[in-house]
Amino acid sequence: MSNRLIDLIGINKSFDNTMVLDDLNLYIRENEFLTLLGPSGCGKTTTLRIIGGFETPDSGKVLFSGEDITSLPPNKRQLNTVFQKYALFPHMNIAENIAFGLKIKNKSKSYIDDKIKYALKLVNLDGYEKRMPNQLSGGQQQRIAIARAIVNEPKLLLLDEPLGALDLKLRQDMQYELIRLKNELGITFIYVTHDQEEALTMSDTIVVMNQGYIQQIGTPESIYNEPENAFVADFIGDSNIIDSVMIRDKLVSFLGKKWDCVDTGFGENKPVDVVIRPEDIDIVDVKDGKMTGEVLSVLFKGVHYEIMVETVPGTSVTVNMRVIRNHDVTSEDGSEKISANNFYVDVEDVENLDDKEIVALSNAQAWETETDEYISIANIEYELEAKEGQYPVTFSTSNGTSIERTIFVVNQPFVKNEKANEGVMAFNFFKTVDEITESQALDTDLKTWANAQGWKLTDEDQSVDISVDYDFDPEEVTEGVYEITFSTTGREFKIHTTDYSEEGQEVGLTFFPEDIHVMPKVVF
Repeated sequence: MSNRLIDLIGINKSFDNTMVLDDLNLYIRENEFLTLLGPSGCGKTTTLRIIGGFETPDSGKVLFSGEDITSLPPNKRQLNTVFQKYALFPHMNIAENIAFGLKIKNKSKSYIDDKIKYALKLVNLDGYEKRMPNQLSGGQQQRIAIARAIVNEPKLLLLDEPLGALDLKLRQDMQYELIRLKNELGITFIYVTHDQEEALTMSDTIVVMNQGYIQQIGTPESIYNEPENAFVADFIGDSNIIDSVMIRDKLVSFLGKKWDCVDTGFGENKPVDVVIRPEDIDIVDVKDGKMTGEVLSVLFKGVHYEIMVETVPGTSVTVNMRVIRNHDVTSEDGSEKISANNFYVDVEDVENLDDKEIVALSNAQAWETETDEYISIANIEYELEAKEGQYPVTFSTSNGTSIERTIFVVNQPFVKNEKANEGVMAFNFFKTVDEITESQALDTDLKTWANAQGWKLTDEDQSVDISVDYDFDPEEVTEGVYEITFSTTGREFKIHTTDYSEEGQEVGLTFFPEDIHVMPKVVF
């Protein structure tokens, strides 16, 4: 597999001003089974279509055995394509479908008959010549599509998610069939899929793509065991990916502890990601574990149990939402209304408050009574100090309709979780019944109203996702005080094991230094 068959050099391609492939460089060797793997929209099918001649790159070259074929039409290239939709001619029998390309090339009847028998034998469908496509199963139709492609003796076979329409058992059977065909035919396969299992099962080489870029090229074993970044680790198989710091060569820190590893060359005190595969973690007695946790869930997967263990609880903060009746103020002539809420603000944030933020925090608004059209808040009067206390604020329209509310300046403590390296903060807040019932995205609004936020303790600019929990029905909320909890997700580890554990059980987890795979931190 040393000779290059296909070279893609500096390939760029965009659709509607959206870049799909960005300076892509790749070579495929003779007799290689290469898989383009990635999520929808990553550029893998576009790459295949450029190789097949169905798309032309905006720039760059496609070489076939060293010859530039960038502008060569598909029918002039020494390749064939098998699509997910089998594209068999429904009015032709199987023999006629297979012979279609050979007849175009004006091959003799005896030659065509021999090739049909040869192709059907290769795909284990001897004697199916007279059958119609609608008499075959999905797996059989796909085999005929492959037979039609290989009968022309291409040097290269392109397969665009050819097994996507098959059920699981058929898909698995066809994976082995494709491997066998590739070995028997001695031709190059380029295979497109988003299915990691297919890629790992069949490929000599896997090209992992995302957002138009190649993330990693390697054998299935190297891609799985040594992913180059968090995207590859997460996309190829199950992974436990942990935000970490490389202290020095062979020493990494995560979850508040330092761990021996085998990786080098990342520098000192550098942010990195660590991946530990679920099958590399053993569940042991608490006293024998390198870390401990609580079993959250146990799923039987047939050959193993998938067990989730929480080693670090999430960080949470609970605040009070005070639901009040609407306090609209109507102008003397009845033409306008204005409303606003009291709100809380942290002492440290006072200096950075401006009129726009105060309007947003108080949800101040004015409108015409007849048309319900909004009116601008023309004037805001307040005097704030960076110390705890209650400070009046007045909102007015240009016509003088005004409403007074209170800004509560507090020294708001935050919840610190050293083990998880994160902090969470949120404020008590006031809301009216109408504001809650009319919310189109209540979880998001609750975060905004409470100014809820989570961050890394070691880097305050790095945010942490938070979820919202409450026990009221938004459609039936009434005046009163309601508790709202904002939480981060705890550190959970996924483990694949043949040993059963009970939910709620305290367990220990252990792994070896070579099971810790350190990767550069890459932002996508």
